[in-house]
Amino acid sequence: MAHKRALITGITGQDGSYLAELLLEQGYEVFGLTRRLSADNYWRINHLRDKLTLMPGDLLDQLSLIRAIERAQPDEVYNLAAMSFVPASWDQPMLTGEFNSQGVTRMLEAVRVVNPKIRLYQASSSEMYGKVREVPQRETTPFYPRSPYGVSKVFAHYITVNYRESYNLFAVSGILFNHESPRRGLEFVTRKVTDGVARIKKGKSKELRLGNLTAHRDWGFAGDYVRAMWLMLQQQEPDDYVISTGESHSVQELVEIAFGHVGLNWQDYVIQDPAFLRPAEVDHLIGDPSKAREKFGWTPSVSFAGLVTMMVDADMERHA
Repeated sequence: MAHKRALITGITGQDGSYLAELLLEQGYEVFGLTRRLSADNYWRINHLRDKLTLMPGDLLDQLSLIRAIERAQPDEVYNLAAMSFVPASWDQPMLTGEFNSQGVTRMLEAVRVVNPKIRLYQASSSEMYGKVREVPQRETTPFYPRSPYGVSKVFAHYITVNYRESYNLFAVSGILFNHESPRRGLEFVTRKVTDGVARIKKGKSKELRLGNLTAHRDWGFAGDYVRAMWLMLQQQEPDDYVISTGESHSVQELVEIAFGHVGLNWQDYVIQDPAFLRPAEVDHLIGDPSKAREKFGWTPSVSFAGLVTMMVDADMERHA
């Protein structure tokens, strides 16, 4: 029996690297789409490079997507590439829309044109809920995005639904709540905290500047969440799913656990800085993952405290 083939956009990112590992373990032949950058950004997948086929491509370039699909001949496409850092979307709202909205349309159109039997996963986001209409948020909760990023993801979500219903594509969206890991970028608050703790503990820094400590998020481990992506594409019918832990924690709780793990009092080092506040804050995100649990048995395996200490330990080792 021939191996399945998968194409991952955003393969050099946090989720892409964990998903590539999972698919290789499942016996897939894995192709990755990479943008041409002036600096090497392969550190998350360096240990997999000899097992992957990387191809040039860009969500801004329709022809590159068509060529990549024609070359890879995938059974599954995982569209994880995006402008993913929410605060930056206020600085670059037009580019965010081009990547996150029109880029998704280009990918859907490329799949439709080359081979409409391909199964496609689209990365939706809990940021679509924004100013939440109900707690917890589920698949039926109305969206109210509070950033250009969130708005762009709502477009992407509904264009995926539209192509599924208009062209009978097997296209699904995973509405993933915040998911973190030692491979998270340093600009994200979880990694900013754990890296900051390691730097302070190692004597490389004396303070950690943060924005809103009372914001609550539903944080899980990225390795768990990519498993849910894969499971969505193994179902008989395409559908959309909330993927979350169902628990909400504040930024302050994150800080307390991280500093406590290395024996430090967070209040001696953390400074609240208005420069890190968002123009419009999303205060309370918490998802209801019961549909995914009931449909395909997905549950997270790493607790919030376990996630934070995992990340602190990795940053402590990096700063050794």
